[in-house]
Amino acid sequence: MRYFLELAYNGDAFHGWQSQPNASSVQETLEGALSKILRAPTKITGAGRTDTGVHARQMFAHFDTLSQICDAKGFLISLNSLLGKNIAVSNVLKVAEEAHARFDATQRTYKYFITFNKNPFLHEFCWKSPSHLDIDLMNRAAELLLSTSDFTSFAKLHSDVKTNICDVSEALWRPINEDPEANEFLGNLDEGIVFTISADRFLRNMVRAIVGTLVDVGRGKMSISQFQEIINKRDRCSAGTSMPPQALYLWRIRYPYVNSGDSEA
Repeated sequence: MRYFLELAYNGDAFHGWQSQPNASSVQETLEGALSKILRAPTKITGAGRTDTGVHARQMFAHFDTLSQICDAKGFLISLNSLLGKNIAVSNVLKVAEEAHARFDATQRTYKYFITFNKNPFLHEFCWKSPSHLDIDLMNRAAELLLSTSDFTSFAKLHSDVKTNICDVSEALWRPINEDPEANEFLGNLDEGIVFTISADRFLRNMVRAIVGTLVDVGRGKMSISQFQEIINKRDRCSAGTSMPPQALYLWRIRYPYVNSGDSEA
């Protein structure tokens, strides 16, 4: 039987999602806890891979087991008790045998948070800009992403993907207090801006590279036409610096058959 897990995690405690030698990862931590509860080695497949330090407000992963999960609430209590404070699993959902957490996702959304005032309670979860940013210019540049298909200029070099084609459906900067979800998430923050980007898929390091290049536009270091030229060059070396990871959140993942908040077994 196949099950989906819906979870959130603080990425500061992990070297990314994917299991790797001699480093703590979200995937490895989950697999260890599941294996104990199900009393059998259990592998999971995530909806994507976040880098070191990147957070997830919503992530999905699937696993297979011979044991039917009859008590979803009890299962979640047991699982969360083994995961520590930096991972929280909110739902377990029984799905079709062929359902796939990665390949069946129809949309992924990320948010990147920027503040302008020093705040000792937010520095681990936002990036503080040292200067003013022109949000109108940044949005004019971001709009170009909606008509872009090849994101090679914002892709990590020497990755193992077969194509750099993505379909971006949303790319927008706005004040945090004008984004209800983001504002509530950070405790009704009165200052700062948030970038929201949605697509069918993302390349490694893509969002942080896009944000870094848009910040150059906002600082006046790059024009809108230069931003378009960077897209056209399809050369990662021409784009801006990759932004720090702690301000980036995998915010939402959409599936045709899963609604956030559902839980069954």
